[in-house]
Amino acid sequence: MFNSDTDLLFPPRVIPDLRDSRGKTWRKIVTRAAAAQEGSVEKLAFLLMMVRLSGCASCSADSFRAMQGCTSCAKQALKRYRGSDEELVALFEQAIPEVKQHSEKQ
Repeated sequence: MFNSDTDLLFPPRVIPDLRDSRGKTWRKIVTRAAAAQEGSVEKLAFLLMMVRLSGCASCSADSFRAMQGCTSCAKQALKRYRGSDEELVALFEQAIPEVKQHSEKQ
């Protein structure tokens, strides 16, 4: 089964759809990532965080998650996350140096 909302990894087009998934602190980080330029450290760090949070690396075309689509999967991952919005922001902030380090190697 093919879902037009399913990609190999978390797609940047889904970022704005996550804005209201959690509280005020989360909304700020989503707004920041959505406004960032394509390929910027902020956007890539947000994508990396969501790939890890949603388990995109272990998703396959015939999995239930893939059939749901990336938007639904990401929203569900955020609902299931038991940490606070501040902890999500910390995960985002941790991803920034990782992205910078990788881009410096390239």
